Amino acid sequence: MKLPRRNFLHLAAGAAALPAVSRIAWAQNYPSRPVRIIVGFAPGGGADIIARLIGQWLSERLGQPFIIDNRPGAGANIGTEAVVRAPADGYTLLMVGGWNAINATLYAKLNFNFIHDIAPVAGIMRVPSVMVVNPSVPAKTIPEFIAYAKANPGKINMASPGTGTGPHIAGELFKMMAGVDMMHMPYRGAGPALTDLLGGQVQVTFASMPSSVGYIRTGKLRALASTAATRSEALPEVPTVSEFVPGYEASGWFGVGAPKNTPTEIVDKLNNEINAALADPNMKARLVDLGGTVLALSPADFGKLIADDTEKWGKVIRAAKIRPN
Repeated sequence: MKLPRRNFLHLAAGAAALPAVSRIAWAQNYPSRPVRIIVGFAPGGGADIIARLIGQWLSERLGQPFIIDNRPGAGANIGTEAVVRAPADGYTLLMVGGWNAINATLYAKLNFNFIHDIAPVAGIMRVPSVMVVNPSVPAKTIPEFIAYAKANPGKINMASPGTGTGPHIAGELFKMMAGVDMMHMPYRGAGPALTDLLGGQVQVTFASMPSSVGYIRTGKLRALASTAATRSEALPEVPTVSEFVPGYEASGWFGVGAPKNTPTEIVDKLNNEINAALADPNMKARLVDLGGTVLALSPADFGKLIADDTEKWGKVIRAAKIRPN
């Protein structure tokens, strides 16, 4: 049967609209089954804690379990690759963080390109480190520490949780910008590094806020400065490094990503729900207790943050010739 031209065009237009309609309907019904949030670290760490906070919120808001799936190893690259290889349907998400921006340059051979293969969904929080010293170090301010380090080149031991970790890279950036020479002492985790700092075997580290704030408040460690662009709500009396070394900034961040080509409608739905969590007073208070500030961003703005940090830390890693152990 030959259709009149007007009817044919009407049917063709309706058929073309079907994919868009089905995507919207799919997003409206999402999620219809449990969702996994893969964390590239063992349970109990900062990434795991934040993932569980957001997972619980999303479960309550969207009516399906958001299950935390810990896949530790290779600086979170194992977990990241698992999400890169997962179907782009919104049912496998990734807890992303500053380590992904660092790893892009730190590891010469990866089976994925993080910026290309992971779609940014939403930021969650930004977390500064704190430059802390053993009380035996005579410096009480950043200018005094810089002067002390220049007077004792190569004699100050700088601890970190491991080569290529955020605290290590923060320290290398400080060395470059302040023009000082410190010996890097990598440990197997933040706990051992802080133990030796408390014991005086090393003199300084760039510790995460949650791991160090208790020692700072009891006087067991001396905080010289926060590494963020602005002072921390948790330690408002502690200045920032940038107040003495202009332009310095080395805070970490956490967020959520998904496999590339995840439908925009699903990404936007998750972004809206996560940003609603960040606007909730109780959730905001819990994140502040962890030493962070909320990072409510659109997917595009979160993607720009990731790209900017990848470029920034790439320059530091190349200049310091850092390679994973």
